[in-house]
Amino acid sequence: MWLIVGLGNPGEKYDRTRHNIGFACLDAIARRHGLEFRVKRANSLVAEGSIGGQRVALAKPQTYMNESGRAVSALRTWYKVEPARELLVIYDDMDLPFARLRLRERGSPGTHNGMRSIVGQLGGNEFPRLRVGIDQAPGRMDAAAYVLARFSKDEDAQVPDLCDRVADAVELILREGFTAGMNRYNAT
Repeated sequence: MWLIVGLGNPGEKYDRTRHNIGFACLDAIARRHGLEFRVKRANSLVAEGSIGGQRVALAKPQTYMNESGRAVSALRTWYKVEPARELLVIYDDMDLPFARLRLRERGSPGTHNGMRSIVGQLGGNEFPRLRVGIDQAPGRMDAAAYVLARFSKDEDAQVPDLCDRVADAVELILREGFTAGMNRYNAT
């Protein structure tokens, strides 16, 4: 069983914002595989099913970004997953250029408050993550305002293809393993 968590903030106010790219990617994965977010569990919306012969639970925490760890910790307990082998967190990253993907098996949360919360609640950073580049805030724009802003018109037009690439990466990870995913997507 894989627990695949996309980070974001609940509510229409945050739809289509940079910080919610994790939710958008999970929506694309769910659509592709005919899964629906019908279950409410552990402060999350969950879609359960199978992808590439692997049982999966796709989860969108509803705790708001800064408290994502509460939901992820409860989901880990509910599904009895081993974070280092069966958890994947998808989230936005300002340190990567727009649309660049980066997979890591472990690592620090950096400046991302959602990831800080997860690392704190899980008691360590030994779990896979897929970082989705949203680029740096322009000029002197406040980072919090930037991540909570909607994508530019050009970026927004590219988001569906970006989410499809994330879905492709997740399918590859489930089919061939995390190393295969890193080899393919970290090079581009």
